[in-house]
Amino acid sequence: MSAPRILVVDDNPELLTLLSSAFEEAGYDVQTAARGRTALELARKDRPDLALVDVLLPDLMGFDVAEGLKRLRIPFIFMSGVHKGGKASANSVAKYGALAYFEKPFDRRALLDAVRKVAPVAAPAQEKQAFDVEVGPQVAEAAEAMQLTARIDLQSGSMQGTSPLQLKPMDRDQAQRLRELKPSTPPPVMQPKVRSAKVNTGPIPQAPASDPPALQPLHDKEGIRRGELRDNLPRLLGAFYTAKETGELGLMKGQVKKIIYFEGGFPVFALSNLVADRLGQFLVRAGKIDEGTHKRAAEEAATSNQRTGDVLILMGALTEEERLYYVGQQIKSILYSVFAWEDGAFSLSFQARARKEAIKLDIHPANLIMRGVKKLYKPERLKRLMPDSARPIPCADPSFNLSDVELTAWEAHLLPKCDGNKTVGELVRTSGKTPNEVLGTLVGLTSLRVLDLR
Repeated sequence: MSAPRILVVDDNPELLTLLSSAFEEAGYDVQTAARGRTALELARKDRPDLALVDVLLPDLMGFDVAEGLKRLRIPFIFMSGVHKGGKASANSVAKYGALAYFEKPFDRRALLDAVRKVAPVAAPAQEKQAFDVEVGPQVAEAAEAMQLTARIDLQSGSMQGTSPLQLKPMDRDQAQRLRELKPSTPPPVMQPKVRSAKVNTGPIPQAPASDPPALQPLHDKEGIRRGELRDNLPRLLGAFYTAKETGELGLMKGQVKKIIYFEGGFPVFALSNLVADRLGQFLVRAGKIDEGTHKRAAEEAATSNQRTGDVLILMGALTEEERLYYVGQQIKSILYSVFAWEDGAFSLSFQARARKEAIKLDIHPANLIMRGVKKLYKPERLKRLMPDSARPIPCADPSFNLSDVELTAWEAHLLPKCDGNKTVGELVRTSGKTPNEVLGTLVGLTSLRVLDLR
Protein backbone atom coordinates (compact mmCIF):
# COMPACT_ATOMS: atom_id res chain seq x y z
CA MET A 1 0.00 0.00 0.00
CA SER A 2 1.45 3.34 -1.05
CA ALA A 3 1.91 6.15 1.45
CA PRO A 4 -0.67 8.97 1.46
CA ARG A 5 0.42 11.97 -0.57
CA ILE A 6 0.25 15.49 0.84
CA LEU A 7 1.00 18.79 -0.84
CA VAL A 8 2.69 21.51 1.24
CA VAL A 9 2.44 25.05 -0.13
CA ASP A 10 4.53 27.88 1.38
CA ASP A 11 6.90 30.48 -0.07
CA ASN A 12 9.31 30.25 2.88
CA PRO A 13 11.88 27.74 1.53
CA GLU A 14 13.34 26.83 4.92
CA LEU A 15 9.93 26.21 6.49
CA LEU A 16 8.94 24.26 3.39
CA THR A 17 12.04 22.08 3.77
CA LEU A 18 11.41 21.53 7.47
CA LEU A 19 7.75 20.62 7.03
CA SER A 20 8.36 18.33 4.07
CA SER A 21 11.20 16.63 5.94
CA ALA A 22 9.11 16.11 9.06
CA PHE A 23 6.12 14.74 7.14
CA GLU A 24 8.33 12.42 5.11
CA GLU A 25 9.80 11.12 8.34
CA ALA A 26 6.22 10.52 9.54
CA GLY A 27 5.63 8.26 6.53
CA TYR A 28 4.01 10.55 3.94
CA ASP A 29 4.82 11.06 0.29
CA VAL A 30 5.34 14.83 0.19
CA GLN A 31 5.15 17.29 -2.69
CA THR A 32 5.99 20.96 -2.24
CA ALA A 33 5.18 24.21 -3.99
CA ALA A 34 6.27 27.78 -3.29
CA ARG A 35 3.60 29.43 -5.49
CA GLY A 36 -0.15 29.07 -5.76
CA ARG A 37 -0.31 28.31 -9.47
CA THR A 38 2.37 25.64 -9.13
CA ALA A 39 0.37 24.09 -6.31
CA LEU A 40 -2.79 23.92 -8.43
CA GLU A 41 -0.90 22.36 -11.33
CA LEU A 42 0.50 19.67 -9.02
CA ALA A 43 -2.93 19.11 -7.47
CA ARG A 44 -4.58 18.62 -10.89
CA LYS A 45 -1.83 16.29 -12.04
CA ASP A 46 -1.19 14.13 -8.97
CA ARG A 47 -4.36 14.49 -6.86
CA PRO A 48 -2.85 14.53 -3.35
CA ASP A 49 -4.86 13.21 -0.42
CA LEU A 50 -4.50 16.52 1.42
CA ALA A 51 -2.98 19.97 0.93
CA LEU A 52 -1.45 22.33 3.51
CA VAL A 53 -1.71 25.86 2.17
CA ASP A 54 -0.15 29.09 3.40
CA VAL A 55 -2.62 31.97 3.12
CA LEU A 56 -0.11 34.52 1.80
CA LEU A 57 1.66 33.43 -1.38
CA PRO A 58 3.62 35.45 -3.98
CA ASP A 59 1.22 35.02 -6.90
CA LEU A 60 -2.15 33.99 -5.45
CA MET A 61 -3.82 34.21 -2.10
CA GLY A 62 -4.12 30.87 -0.37
CA PHE A 63 -7.88 31.44 -0.45
CA ASP A 64 -7.73 31.36 -4.27
CA VAL A 65 -5.76 28.13 -4.14
CA ALA A 66 -8.42 26.76 -1.80
CA GLU A 67 -11.15 27.46 -4.35
CA GLY A 68 -9.22 25.46 -6.93
CA LEU A 69 -8.69 22.60 -4.49
CA LYS A 70 -12.40 22.54 -3.67
CA ARG A 71 -13.22 22.09 -7.36
CA LEU A 72 -10.77 19.18 -7.44
CA ARG A 73 -12.32 17.80 -4.25
CA ILE A 74 -8.99 17.83 -2.45
CA PRO A 75 -9.24 18.59 1.29
CA PHE A 76 -6.94 21.28 2.65
CA ILE A 77 -5.68 22.95 5.81
CA PHE A 78 -4.69 26.62 6.03
CA MET A 79 -1.52 28.02 7.62
CA SER A 80 -1.00 31.74 8.19
CA GLY A 81 1.35 34.12 9.92
CA VAL A 82 -0.69 37.20 9.00
CA HIS A 83 -4.40 36.47 9.19
CA LYS A 84 -4.77 35.65 12.87
CA GLY A 85 -7.49 35.48 15.45
CA GLY A 86 -10.63 33.45 15.97
CA LYS A 87 -12.53 35.36 13.27
CA ALA A 88 -9.95 34.52 10.58
CA SER A 89 -10.02 30.88 11.58
CA ALA A 90 -13.81 30.72 11.69
CA ASN A 91 -14.16 32.46 8.31
CA SER A 92 -11.63 30.12 6.71
CA VAL A 93 -13.50 27.08 7.88
CA ALA A 94 -16.98 28.41 7.16
CA LYS A 95 -16.36 30.30 3.91
CA TYR A 96 -13.69 28.17 2.21
CA GLY A 97 -14.25 24.77 3.78
CA ALA A 98 -10.81 24.36 5.35
CA LEU A 99 -10.49 21.37 7.66
CA ALA A 100 -8.39 23.43 10.09
CA TYR A 101 -6.56 26.73 10.42
CA PHE A 102 -3.09 26.96 11.99
CA GLU A 103 -1.58 30.29 12.99
CA LYS A 104 2.20 30.68 12.80
CA PRO A 105 4.03 29.81 14.94
CA PHE A 106 2.17 26.54 15.27
CA ASP A 107 2.90 23.17 16.85
CA ARG A 108 3.96 20.91 13.99
CA ARG A 109 2.90 17.85 15.98
CA ALA A 110 -0.63 19.26 16.28
CA LEU A 111 -0.58 19.87 12.52
CA LEU A 112 0.56 16.29 11.98
CA ASP A 113 -2.31 15.04 14.15
CA ALA A 114 -4.76 17.00 12.00
CA VAL A 115 -3.22 15.51 8.85
CA ARG A 116 -3.42 11.98 10.24
CA LYS A 117 -7.15 12.35 10.84
CA VAL A 118 -7.65 12.90 7.11
CA ALA A 119 -4.85 10.72 5.74
CA PRO A 120 -3.87 8.03 8.27
CA VAL A 121 -0.44 6.54 7.86
CA ALA A 122 1.56 3.95 9.72
CA ALA A 123 4.78 5.25 11.24
CA PRO A 124 7.92 4.14 9.36
CA ALA A 125 9.37 0.95 10.77
CA GLN A 126 13.01 1.96 10.45
CA GLU A 127 14.76 3.40 13.46
CA LYS A 128 15.47 7.11 13.17
CA GLN A 129 19.10 8.13 13.33
CA ALA A 130 20.19 11.62 14.10
CA PHE A 131 23.12 13.65 12.83
CA ASP A 132 26.08 12.57 14.97
CA VAL A 133 29.18 14.60 15.76
CA GLU A 134 30.79 11.70 17.58
CA VAL A 135 31.63 9.75 14.41
CA GLY A 136 33.72 12.62 13.08
CA PRO A 137 37.43 13.13 13.63
CA GLN A 138 38.84 15.58 16.08
CA VAL A 139 39.31 18.72 14.06
CA ALA A 140 41.63 21.55 14.92
CA GLU A 141 40.27 24.66 13.25
CA ALA A 142 40.99 27.64 15.44
CA ALA A 143 39.41 30.06 13.00
CA GLU A 144 36.02 28.51 13.65
CA ALA A 145 36.32 28.68 17.42
CA MET A 146 34.25 31.36 19.12
CA GLN A 147 36.60 34.02 20.41
CA LEU A 148 35.62 35.45 23.77
CA THR A 149 36.31 39.07 22.99
CA ALA A 150 34.21 42.19 22.70
CA ARG A 151 32.56 40.72 19.60
CA ILE A 152 30.08 38.96 21.87
CA ASP A 153 30.09 39.07 25.65
CA LEU A 154 28.64 35.71 26.58
CA GLN A 155 28.86 36.05 30.34
CA SER A 156 28.08 39.58 31.41
CA GLY A 157 25.65 40.58 28.70
CA SER A 158 27.27 43.98 28.58
CA MET A 159 26.46 44.72 24.97
CA GLN A 160 24.82 48.09 24.98
CA GLY A 161 21.07 47.94 24.68
CA THR A 162 20.77 44.19 25.21
CA SER A 163 20.07 42.06 28.21
CA PRO A 164 22.36 39.19 29.18
CA LEU A 165 21.60 35.74 27.88
CA GLN A 166 20.74 33.78 31.01
CA LEU A 167 20.50 30.11 31.72
CA LYS A 168 17.09 28.90 32.75
CA PRO A 169 16.95 28.48 36.54
CA MET A 170 17.48 24.87 37.51
CA ASP A 171 14.30 23.03 38.26
CA ARG A 172 14.02 20.52 41.10
CA ASP A 173 15.17 17.59 38.97
CA GLN A 174 18.18 19.47 37.65
CA ALA A 175 19.15 20.61 41.15
CA GLN A 176 18.97 17.03 42.37
CA ARG A 177 21.20 15.89 39.51
CA LEU A 178 23.69 18.60 40.45
CA ARG A 179 23.72 17.45 44.10
CA GLU A 180 24.26 13.85 43.00
CA LEU A 181 27.25 14.66 40.81
CA LYS A 182 30.45 13.11 42.18
CA PRO A 183 33.96 13.97 40.99
CA SER A 184 34.44 10.37 39.89
CA THR A 185 31.19 10.35 37.89
CA PRO A 186 31.15 11.78 34.35
CA PRO A 187 28.88 14.82 34.24
CA PRO A 188 25.73 14.68 32.13
CA VAL A 189 26.92 17.52 29.91
CA MET A 190 30.46 17.61 28.63
CA GLN A 191 32.40 18.08 25.45
CA PRO A 192 31.55 15.44 22.84
CA LYS A 193 33.78 12.40 22.72
CA VAL A 194 35.28 11.51 19.36
CA ARG A 195 36.64 8.23 18.11
CA SER A 196 39.94 9.40 16.68
CA ALA A 197 42.77 10.23 19.06
CA LYS A 198 44.63 12.25 16.45
CA VAL A 199 44.43 16.00 16.14
CA ASN A 200 44.64 17.31 12.61
CA THR A 201 46.74 20.46 12.77
CA GLY A 202 47.04 20.89 9.03
CA PRO A 203 44.53 22.18 6.47
CA ILE A 204 41.10 20.65 6.77
CA PRO A 205 40.49 18.32 3.84
CA GLN A 206 37.43 18.80 1.72
CA ALA A 207 34.43 16.59 2.33
CA PRO A 208 34.43 13.44 0.19
CA ALA A 209 32.19 13.27 -2.83
CA SER A 210 29.96 10.71 -1.13
CA ASP A 211 28.00 11.54 1.97
CA PRO A 212 29.80 10.90 5.27
CA PRO A 213 28.32 8.08 7.37
CA ALA A 214 26.59 10.47 9.76
CA LEU A 215 24.53 11.99 6.98
CA GLN A 216 23.53 8.88 5.05
CA PRO A 217 20.42 7.97 7.12
CA LEU A 218 19.04 11.48 6.78
CA HIS A 219 18.16 11.77 3.11
CA ASP A 220 15.72 9.12 1.96
CA LYS A 221 14.86 11.54 -0.84
CA GLU A 222 17.58 13.81 -2.12
CA GLY A 223 17.10 17.46 -1.23
CA ILE A 224 14.47 16.89 1.46
CA ARG A 225 16.21 16.12 4.74
CA ARG A 226 19.49 17.63 3.69
CA GLY A 227 20.45 20.82 1.96
CA GLU A 228 23.10 23.44 1.37
CA LEU A 229 23.95 26.11 3.91
CA ARG A 230 24.04 29.37 1.97
CA ASP A 231 23.44 32.32 4.31
CA ASN A 232 20.19 30.61 5.34
CA LEU A 233 21.04 29.57 8.90
CA PRO A 234 18.81 32.34 10.39
CA ARG A 235 15.90 31.17 8.22
CA LEU A 236 16.44 27.56 9.34
CA LEU A 237 16.32 28.69 12.98
CA GLY A 238 13.17 30.63 12.13
CA ALA A 239 11.60 27.55 10.55
CA PHE A 240 12.12 25.53 13.73
CA TYR A 241 10.50 28.37 15.68
CA THR A 242 7.54 28.67 13.30
CA ALA A 243 6.79 24.95 13.55
CA LYS A 244 7.57 24.84 17.31
CA GLU A 245 9.71 21.88 16.35
CA THR A 246 11.64 19.54 18.63
CA GLY A 247 14.62 18.00 16.89
CA GLU A 248 18.12 18.56 15.62
CA LEU A 249 19.73 20.81 13.04
CA GLY A 250 23.03 19.27 11.98
CA LEU A 251 25.56 21.56 10.32
CA MET A 252 28.68 20.44 8.47
CA LYS A 253 31.53 22.31 6.83
CA GLY A 254 34.34 20.12 5.58
CA GLN A 255 35.00 17.77 8.49
CA VAL A 256 33.61 20.15 11.08
CA LYS A 257 30.26 19.10 12.51
CA LYS A 258 27.99 20.99 14.88
CA ILE A 259 24.50 20.21 16.10
CA ILE A 260 21.83 22.56 17.45
CA TYR A 261 19.12 20.88 19.52
CA PHE A 262 15.64 22.40 19.64
CA GLU A 263 12.77 22.00 22.04
CA GLY A 264 9.43 23.49 21.03
CA GLY A 265 11.16 25.72 18.47
CA PHE A 266 13.78 27.10 20.90
CA PRO A 267 17.49 26.24 20.67
CA VAL A 268 18.42 24.61 23.98
CA PHE A 269 21.71 22.77 23.45
CA ALA A 270 24.61 22.41 21.00
CA LEU A 271 27.57 20.10 20.34
CA SER A 272 30.67 20.38 18.19
CA ASN A 273 33.50 18.07 17.12
CA LEU A 274 36.05 20.88 17.07
CA VAL A 275 38.89 20.51 19.54
CA ALA A 276 38.72 24.27 20.09
CA ASP A 277 35.07 23.96 21.17
CA ARG A 278 35.75 21.42 23.90
CA LEU A 279 35.26 22.46 27.49
CA GLY A 280 38.91 22.62 28.51
CA GLN A 281 39.84 24.84 25.58
CA PHE A 282 36.79 26.97 26.25
CA LEU A 283 37.77 27.48 29.90
CA VAL A 284 41.21 28.69 28.80
CA ARG A 285 39.68 31.19 26.34
CA ALA A 286 37.24 32.35 29.00
CA GLY A 287 40.12 32.98 31.41
CA LYS A 288 38.84 30.48 33.98
CA ILE A 289 41.98 28.31 33.82
CA ASP A 290 45.43 28.80 32.27
CA GLU A 291 47.11 26.67 29.63
CA GLY A 292 49.29 24.92 32.19
CA THR A 293 46.30 23.84 34.28
CA HIS A 294 44.49 22.67 31.18
CA LYS A 295 47.50 20.67 30.00
CA ARG A 296 47.90 18.94 33.37
CA ALA A 297 44.18 18.17 33.54
CA ALA A 298 44.12 16.82 29.98
CA GLU A 299 47.13 14.57 30.64
CA GLU A 300 45.58 13.22 33.84
CA ALA A 301 42.25 12.69 32.08
CA ALA A 302 43.95 10.67 29.33
CA THR A 303 45.88 8.57 31.88
CA SER A 304 42.95 7.89 34.22
CA ASN A 305 40.26 7.64 31.55
CA GLN A 306 38.30 10.50 33.13
CA ARG A 307 36.85 13.60 31.57
CA THR A 308 38.81 16.80 31.77
CA GLY A 309 36.05 18.54 33.71
CA ASP A 310 36.11 15.84 36.40
CA VAL A 311 39.87 16.20 36.77
CA LEU A 312 39.60 19.99 37.01
CA ILE A 313 37.10 19.55 39.85
CA LEU A 314 39.48 17.15 41.65
CA MET A 315 42.29 19.68 41.17
CA GLY A 316 40.16 22.40 42.74
CA ALA A 317 40.28 24.49 39.56
CA LEU A 318 36.53 24.15 38.96
CA THR A 319 33.48 23.53 41.12
CA GLU A 320 30.52 21.40 40.08
CA GLU A 321 28.32 24.50 39.91
CA GLU A 322 30.90 26.31 37.77
CA ARG A 323 31.09 23.37 35.41
CA LEU A 324 27.36 23.58 34.67
CA TYR A 325 27.61 27.34 34.23
CA TYR A 326 30.59 27.18 31.87
CA VAL A 327 29.05 24.34 29.89
CA GLY A 328 26.13 26.71 29.31
CA GLN A 329 28.52 29.39 28.08
CA GLN A 330 30.31 26.81 25.93
CA ILE A 331 27.00 25.88 24.30
CA LYS A 332 26.29 29.53 23.51
CA SER A 333 29.74 29.83 22.01
CA ILE A 334 29.02 26.92 19.66
CA LEU A 335 25.65 28.41 18.73
CA TYR A 336 27.10 31.78 17.82
CA SER A 337 30.12 30.35 16.00
CA VAL A 338 28.02 28.83 13.20
CA PHE A 339 26.89 32.31 12.15
CA ALA A 340 30.41 32.77 10.77
CA TRP A 341 29.79 29.97 8.26
CA GLU A 342 28.86 31.29 4.82
CA ASP A 343 28.45 27.84 3.31
CA GLY A 344 28.29 24.17 4.22
CA ALA A 345 25.53 21.57 4.51
CA PHE A 346 22.62 21.06 6.88
CA SER A 347 20.57 18.03 7.91
CA LEU A 348 17.27 17.78 9.77
CA SER A 349 16.16 15.19 12.28
CA PHE A 350 13.00 15.18 14.39
CA GLN A 351 12.02 13.51 17.62
CA ALA A 352 9.26 13.64 20.19
CA ARG A 353 11.51 14.65 23.07
CA ALA A 354 14.54 16.88 23.26
CA ARG A 355 17.95 15.67 24.35
CA LYS A 356 18.11 15.19 28.13
CA GLU A 357 20.77 17.43 29.61
CA ALA A 358 21.49 18.88 33.03
CA ILE A 359 21.00 22.39 31.67
CA LYS A 360 19.08 23.93 28.82
CA LEU A 361 19.59 27.40 27.45
CA ASP A 362 16.95 30.08 27.44
CA ILE A 363 17.60 32.05 24.25
CA HIS A 364 14.84 33.40 22.06
CA PRO A 365 15.81 32.56 18.46
CA ALA A 366 15.02 36.10 17.30
CA ASN A 367 17.67 37.57 19.58
CA LEU A 368 20.10 34.75 18.85
CA ILE A 369 19.78 35.58 15.16
CA MET A 370 20.12 39.33 15.60
CA ARG A 371 23.21 39.06 17.78
CA GLY A 372 24.78 36.36 15.62
CA VAL A 373 24.34 38.36 12.44
CA LYS A 374 25.48 41.68 13.90
CA LYS A 375 28.57 40.28 15.58
CA LEU A 376 29.76 37.48 13.28
CA TYR A 377 28.85 38.53 9.74
CA LYS A 378 31.87 40.11 8.10
CA PRO A 379 31.53 43.54 6.39
CA GLU A 380 31.90 42.03 2.91
CA ARG A 381 29.12 39.57 3.63
CA LEU A 382 26.84 42.30 4.97
CA LYS A 383 27.38 44.37 1.83
CA ARG A 384 26.65 41.40 -0.40
CA LEU A 385 23.39 40.65 1.40
CA MET A 386 22.36 44.31 1.72
CA PRO A 387 23.41 46.24 -1.40
CA ASP A 388 23.27 50.03 -1.38
CA SER A 389 20.55 50.18 -4.01
CA ALA A 390 18.11 47.84 -2.21
CA ARG A 391 15.02 49.33 -0.54
CA PRO A 392 13.98 47.65 2.74
CA ILE A 393 10.22 47.31 3.30
CA PRO A 394 8.12 45.61 5.98
CA CYS A 395 7.69 41.91 5.29
CA ALA A 396 4.10 40.86 4.62
CA ASP A 397 4.58 37.51 6.37
CA PRO A 398 7.19 37.94 9.14
CA SER A 399 8.69 34.92 10.88
CA PHE A 400 8.88 36.82 14.17
CA ASN A 401 6.90 39.57 15.83
CA LEU A 402 8.71 42.81 16.56
CA SER A 403 7.90 42.24 20.23
CA ASP A 404 10.23 39.20 20.04
CA VAL A 405 13.21 41.33 18.99
CA GLU A 406 15.35 43.39 21.34
CA LEU A 407 16.18 46.63 19.51
CA THR A 408 18.31 49.54 20.67
CA ALA A 409 16.86 53.04 20.57
CA TRP A 410 18.55 53.92 17.28
CA GLU A 411 17.41 50.66 15.68
CA ALA A 412 13.83 51.31 16.75
CA HIS A 413 14.16 54.79 15.22
CA LEU A 414 15.55 53.31 11.98
CA LEU A 415 12.82 50.73 11.48
CA PRO A 416 9.95 53.11 10.47
CA LYS A 417 12.22 54.57 7.78
CA CYS A 418 12.35 51.16 6.10
CA ASP A 419 9.18 51.83 4.13
CA GLY A 420 10.50 51.18 0.63
CA ASN A 421 11.14 54.86 -0.12
CA LYS A 422 14.78 54.96 1.00
CA THR A 423 17.67 52.89 -0.28
CA VAL A 424 20.09 51.12 2.02
CA GLY A 425 22.73 53.70 1.12
CA GLU A 426 20.42 56.54 2.17
CA LEU A 427 19.55 54.80 5.43
CA VAL A 428 23.23 54.38 6.23
CA ARG A 429 24.07 58.01 5.48
CA THR A 430 21.27 59.42 7.63
CA SER A 431 21.52 57.01 10.56
CA GLY A 432 24.45 58.56 12.39
CA LYS A 433 25.91 55.06 12.83
CA THR A 434 28.71 53.22 11.09
CA PRO A 435 27.85 51.34 7.87
CA ASN A 436 28.55 47.98 9.52
CA GLU A 437 26.19 48.73 12.40
CA VAL A 438 23.36 49.70 10.06
CA LEU A 439 23.96 46.86 7.62
CA GLY A 440 24.15 44.36 10.48
CA THR A 441 20.79 45.50 11.80
CA LEU A 442 19.15 45.48 8.37
CA VAL A 443 20.51 42.02 7.51
CA GLY A 444 19.39 40.77 10.91
CA LEU A 445 15.86 42.09 10.42
CA THR A 446 15.62 40.63 6.91
CA SER A 447 16.88 37.31 8.29
CA LEU A 448 13.95 37.42 10.71
CA ARG A 449 11.64 38.28 7.82
CA VAL A 450 10.65 41.41 9.69
CA LEU A 451 11.96 43.32 6.67
CA ASP A 452 12.06 42.39 3.02
CA LEU A 453 13.94 43.94 0.09
CA ARG A 454 12.74 45.33 -3.17
